[in-house]
Amino acid sequence: MKALRQPALPPNSEMSENTEPEDHTEDSPEEGTTPTGGVDQQKLAEEAARRRKELPLLQRIVKHFSKDRNTYRELVINAETLEKRVALLTNGVLDKFEIEHKGENRMVGAIFKGRVQNLESGLKAAFVDIGQPKNAFLHYWDMLPAANDSQVEFIRDNESAEQKQRKARYQAKDIPQLFPGGSDIVIQVVKDQIGTKGPRSTTNIALPGRYLVLMPFSGACGVSRKIEDNAERDRLKDILRSLTIPEGMGVIIRTAGEGKQARWFVRDLHMLLKRWQAIVEKINAPDRKPVLLYQEPGLIERTVRDFLTEEVDRILVDNPGDFKLVQDLVGEISPRSRSRVELYSDPIPVFERYNIERQIEQLFQRRVPLPSGGEIVIDETEALTAIDVNTGSHRGKEGKDGSFITQANLEAVTEAARQIQLRNLGGLIMIDTIDMKNAKDRKKVFDTLREAMENDRAKHQILPISQLGVLQMTRQRHTESNTTSMYTACPHCQGRGIVKNPRTVSVEVQRKLLGLIRRLRTERKVAGEIVIRIVLHPINLDRIKLEDKEFFIDLEKSCNVRLLFKHDATFHVETFKLMDEAGNDFR
Repeated sequence: MKALRQPALPPNSEMSENTEPEDHTEDSPEEGTTPTGGVDQQKLAEEAARRRKELPLLQRIVKHFSKDRNTYRELVINAETLEKRVALLTNGVLDKFEIEHKGENRMVGAIFKGRVQNLESGLKAAFVDIGQPKNAFLHYWDMLPAANDSQVEFIRDNESAEQKQRKARYQAKDIPQLFPGGSDIVIQVVKDQIGTKGPRSTTNIALPGRYLVLMPFSGACGVSRKIEDNAERDRLKDILRSLTIPEGMGVIIRTAGEGKQARWFVRDLHMLLKRWQAIVEKINAPDRKPVLLYQEPGLIERTVRDFLTEEVDRILVDNPGDFKLVQDLVGEISPRSRSRVELYSDPIPVFERYNIERQIEQLFQRRVPLPSGGEIVIDETEALTAIDVNTGSHRGKEGKDGSFITQANLEAVTEAARQIQLRNLGGLIMIDTIDMKNAKDRKKVFDTLREAMENDRAKHQILPISQLGVLQMTRQRHTESNTTSMYTACPHCQGRGIVKNPRTVSVEVQRKLLGLIRRLRTERKVAGEIVIRIVLHPINLDRIKLEDKEFFIDLEKSCNVRLLFKHDATFHVETFKLMDEAGNDFR
C-alpha cells in the first residue's frame, strides 16, 4: 500500500491521541504566583504592606487607630482607548473587578419612556417598546408597587393617599385594564439583555446617589440593614426623619452613609430630586416616541459613587484626564480624600506593576488553585454554574477528627465566593463540597460562605449543605458574566469544550469510504481501480498510519481502490475530504 507510506510529519505536527500540549513556561514562577500557577496571596500581602508604609504619616496614624487597621485597600483605575478597567485590591489581592468597553450600551439602571407593545396573559408579562433592538420584558408583578425590601429597615411612611388607595385596589389581574396595548409607561431596566432574552424591567424606579437611593413612586423610607452598629442606625434614623422629602417619594440610606453628617444627606437628596425633575420634564414632553430618560454614568463615576469609602487608602489612575475627573468627583464627596488620588506614570502598565493582570487571567481559568494545594473547578452552563471542590495535593494537617477535609472545604467556599463576585456569576450556583460526616463541620462551611458573600451588592440566597454535600445558592444576575462578555464560543468546538478524537474521525473516514465505493460501483458502474484522495488533519492521519493501517490496506485489496492520503494542518480536526484523482470533491 504505497499510498500510506507518506513522508514523516514535521515534529511539531505529530501528536498522539492522548497527548496534551507541553508547558513551556519558565521553571521559576512569576512574581506573586505559586509554582502551580496560582496567586500567592501571602506574597501579594507582603508587597501591599510595603506600599502601605509609603502612605503619608497622618494617614498612617489615622489608619492605625481605625477598626480595620490590618486591611490595606487600593483602587486601581486603568483607562485605555477601547476599554476601562477598575480593580479593588485588599492587601494586594483582587477583591473587585469591573470592565467597560468603549461604545458599550449601559442598559442596567437606565430609565425609558416606552409603549406597551403587547400583553401575554399566559406569561403574565408585558413587552414594552423602548426604542431598542429588543423589547423590554415587564412582569405583571413589576408593574405594581413593590413590597418592602427585606435588606432595608423601613421606619417612615411617606406615601400619598393616592398611592395607598392604588396599592389596596389594584392587583395583577387588573394590569390589562391599567396598561392596555399602546399605552405609555415609564420603566427602569434591572437586568441587561442576556443572549436572546430582552432586558428585564420594572415600574418601581430607583435613583441611586452617593448616600441615598431615591424612589419616586414609593413612599417607604428606611436604612440599609448592612449598617450593623445599633447606635449608628439610631442616628441615621433620626436624620432620615428630619429630611424634607416630597410626599409620595421614598428614600433609603445606603451603607456609604455610615458615619456621615446630616448635611451630606441633605445635599445628596437635593441632587437626586433635581435629577428626577429633569426626568419628569422629559416624560411630559409631547413626543410619544420611546425615549431614553436617564442612563447610569460611566464606570469611573459609578466606581467613585459606589466603591469609594473612607476604607479605601489609595486611588491610582494611569490616565491624566481620568485622574482629573476622579479628583473632582472625590473632591465633591470628601475634599480631604483628594490627597489619596495619585496619577500613575511609571512605564510599566499599572495592572502589571501590581500583579493584577495575572489575577485577572485566573478569573477565566477553569481550575483555581487553593492555598493548601486543593482546587476548585468552575463550569458555567446555560442553566447553572457548577463548582467542584477537589483536595488534589492538599497540604493541610490531619487533625484529631480528620479536619483537613473541613479545612479544604473552608478554603474552597471562601475562594468560590470571591470568584463568584469577581466573575459576576448569576442564576443558580451549585458547590459540590467534599463529604463531611459531622453536622458542625457542615454548618461551619455554610456559615463561612455566608460570611464571605456578606458584602456582595447583588442579592443572593444560600441554602444549607444538603445530604448529598451540595451547597445551593442563587445570585441576582444584572448583566452577563465577565467570561461571557469577554469571550466567544470556540470556533473549533462550538463552545462544547471537546472535539472528536482521532479514533472517531478514523471510523468516520472508513464509513464514508465504504459508502462512496459502494455508490460508485452500483450507481455509476465503475468497474476498474478507483483512486480516492483523502485530505485530513495531521493528528488524524497519524492514527490512520499507525493504529488503523492494516484496515486500510485490507480495504484497498478487497475493494480494488487506491488511497492517497495528504495532511493539511489548516483543516479542522473533525473535518476531512474525499476527492477523485484530479482533486475534485466526490458528489
